[in-house]
Amino acid sequence: MYLEKLVSGQWTGTMNLTEPQAGSDLAAVRSRAEPQEGGSYKVFGTKIYITYGEHDMAENIVHLVLARASGAPEGVKGISLFVVPKFLVNADLSLGARNDVHCVSIEHKLGIKASPTAVLQFGDHGGAVGYIVGEENRGLEYMFIMMNSARYAVGMQGIAIAERAYQKAVAFAKDRVQSRPVDGSIKASAPIIHHPDVKRMLMTMRGYTEGCRAMASVAAAAYDAAHHHPDADVRRQNHAFYEFMVPLVKGYSTEMSQEVTSLGVQVHGGMGFIEETGAAQYYRDSKILTIYEGTTAIQANDLVGRKTVRDGGQVAKGIAAQIEATEKELTQNGSADALAVARRLTAARQAFVEVVEFVASNTKTNPNAVFAGSVPYLMLAGNVVAGWQLARSLLVAQAQLEEGVDTAFMQAKIVTARFYADHLLTKAPGMRDSIVEGADSVNALALDSF
Repeated sequence: MYLEKLVSGQWTGTMNLTEPQAGSDLAAVRSRAEPQEGGSYKVFGTKIYITYGEHDMAENIVHLVLARASGAPEGVKGISLFVVPKFLVNADLSLGARNDVHCVSIEHKLGIKASPTAVLQFGDHGGAVGYIVGEENRGLEYMFIMMNSARYAVGMQGIAIAERAYQKAVAFAKDRVQSRPVDGSIKASAPIIHHPDVKRMLMTMRGYTEGCRAMASVAAAAYDAAHHHPDADVRRQNHAFYEFMVPLVKGYSTEMSQEVTSLGVQVHGGMGFIEETGAAQYYRDSKILTIYEGTTAIQANDLVGRKTVRDGGQVAKGIAAQIEATEKELTQNGSADALAVARRLTAARQAFVEVVEFVASNTKTNPNAVFAGSVPYLMLAGNVVAGWQLARSLLVAQAQLEEGVDTAFMQAKIVTARFYADHLLTKAPGMRDSIVEGADSVNALALDSF
C-alpha cells in the first residue's frame, strides 16, 4: 500500500522518534497507540524535529512513528512502530480523509534552513489512525535498520559539505590578493594561496575530506560484499567490518566537517564572516551533522559497547592487522613518501591498539574511565582508518604514476597522503595518552564547581 509510492517519490516519508522529553533516550518515549477493531490503532502524542513533517509537495506523507501500544512494558522494549499517513489510504490506493496528525509549529534553527523541521501533534481530534509495522514491542529494532542507513548517509553529508567548503576556499584563495609572499618570490601583493599558512589550511581541508571519503567508500564496499559475496565467511567478515565503520563514518566525518568548514571561513578571513560569500552557511549547516541520527557521543557509545567490548576488541584488532600489512607494503615500496607514511601509520596503529585494549579491559570494571574517553576513541579510530586508506591510495597512485597515468592527479594523491600522515595522523599518540591516562581529570571536578 505504501512502499511503492515511497520508493518512487510519489509520496514522501518521515521518521518520528524524538519527543520533547525523549531526545537520545528513547526509553522515555510517551506517545501511545490504542488498538481498534479491524487491526488499526489510534495514535496520540507529540513528535519534534520531523524533517519535512508537513508540506504540499507530494500527495501524501507517510509518517513512521514510534509509540507504546497499550500494556507495553517500560523502556525501549515496549516501543512499537506504526505507519501513520497524513491522508488515509483507501482499498483502491486512492487517498481518503485527512488523518489526525497536524503540524503545530516549525522550528527555528541555526542552519539547514531550507530543510524545515516540524513539531507534529498526533491525536488531538480523537486519535490518528495508524497501522503497526511487524510485531508489537519491536519498533526500535525495525527503526534502527533505517537509523544505521541514515547514520552512514549523514557521514556522507559531512564529507560532501567539507568538499564544497574546500572548493570554495580554494577558489577564493586563488582570487584574493593580499600581501607579498614571505619568501620574496613575488615582489607585489599576490593571491593568498601563495602564503604557507593558507596552504596549510587548504591541505588540512583536503586531507580530511579525501581521507573520510576513502574510509566511507571502503565501508560501502564492505556493505555490498556483506550482502552479495558468495562465500558466507567473507560475508560475515565484511559485515563485522562495516558495522565497526558506521560510527566512524558518521562520527569522525561529521566532526571533521566542522573543522573543515571552520577553516573555510578562516581562509576567507573577514569575508568569511560576511553572509554574502556563503562560507558561513557551510559552517552553520554542518553543525547539525554531529547531532542528528545520534550525537557523536552516541556513536562513541556504540563503538565502545557493541563494536569493541562485545567481542573483546577482536574486530578492531583485525583491522589493526590489516593496517600493519599496509605498513609492510609501504616499507617494501621504499620511496621517501611511502617510508614516511609507514612510520606515522605504525605509531598511529600502535596507539589505536593500546586504546582498544584499554577499552576492552576496563569498560565493565571502570566504565566512567572508559566513557570519559569514548569520543576521543572514536576520533582516534576514524583518524587512523582514514589515514590508512590514504596510505593505500599513495601506493596505488605511485604505481599509476610509474605508468604515466594522469600524472598531476596521482602526484596530488601522494602529497595529500603524506600531508595527512605528517599533520593529522600524528595526533593519534597524543589522543591515546588522553584516553588511557586522562580519565581522572575528566571526572575529578566536584559538580558544584562546574
